[in-house]
Amino acid sequence: MSANVKSFYRVYRPKSFAEVVGQEFITKTLSNQIASQKIGHAYLFCGTRGTGKTSVAKIFADAVNCENFQDGKVCGQCSWCQNPNKTMDIFEIDAASNNGVDAVRDLIESVKYPPVVGKYKVYIIDEVHMFSGAAFNALLKTLEEPPVHVIFVLATTEPHKLLPTVQSRCLRFNFQNVALTEIEKVVKNVFQKEKLVAEDAAVTLIAKEGQGSVRDALSFADTVAAYCGQDKITVTAINRVVGGLDSKVFTDLVAQIMATDAQGVRATVQQIFNSSTGVARILAGTLAAIKDAYVKQPSPRLATALRVFANLEMTLKYATDPHGYFETAALVACGA
Repeated sequence: MSANVKSFYRVYRPKSFAEVVGQEFITKTLSNQIASQKIGHAYLFCGTRGTGKTSVAKIFADAVNCENFQDGKVCGQCSWCQNPNKTMDIFEIDAASNNGVDAVRDLIESVKYPPVVGKYKVYIIDEVHMFSGAAFNALLKTLEEPPVHVIFVLATTEPHKLLPTVQSRCLRFNFQNVALTEIEKVVKNVFQKEKLVAEDAAVTLIAKEGQGSVRDALSFADTVAAYCGQDKITVTAINRVVGGLDSKVFTDLVAQIMATDAQGVRATVQQIFNSSTGVARILAGTLAAIKDAYVKQPSPRLATALRVFANLEMTLKYATDPHGYFETAALVACGA
């Protein structure tokens, strides 16, 4: 582990546009805007957690102030890049904990003053959808016509909660879930730098745990690495960490559903629920196995199974007898 004992996702947070994974369209567009000096006054970054919204916002705030930004990178040599006080021009606001109108009024007051170090003051407002209605209304006028030295970057996982008037004043960028192969590369790279050895299958399992989020995958990698110490990171070790099951059990369940083997389905479901695996993980493992089987050989039965288990999520979340509901769904999918 790193000597500074920081989490992997903090230690290896991207420092440049080139290091951002899976958002090439966004990073290239922002780089081109900066290079051509056609920078907007307000941006809206939308996407699920851990896809790079805040990281890109920080990189962007640094890049717009660099005096010699070229080829998507800050120069590292100009007065901005060398100034230890440059963070005085970059403001990070967590709307989840500062969502009232008073916080916005303080923000509006501060935008009047020019930057201390660079060309721009950049306000990064995370989870902006958490602002109250009064806070949004207070922000609107400034967002529409901010001073020339101010840039807003609004980040949210729930853009549908933002007022249309707010959205219309921003350049919107939609951050996509990161592909599994890209997350695998990130995890491998981190393990190499941390001098940790891992099975390829373990790396894939960790990447899958992220569900499209680099941050979530690295957080999970952190936990697994702490458990394994200097031992090799294996699928077996990961399953111990999460109380998980080998993916083969879900593959077996799908095969039994395909073969309309009701007895086998009951036995496998019992095996699954005898483990310490959480219900959400059981459902995710089952859906993943069904999807894999469907990609290899589509069939109406697999399509039905996918639909049955996909509709089970909310039921299992609040069910007093998740075992019974899951077994019933498996038997329905089996045609029993």
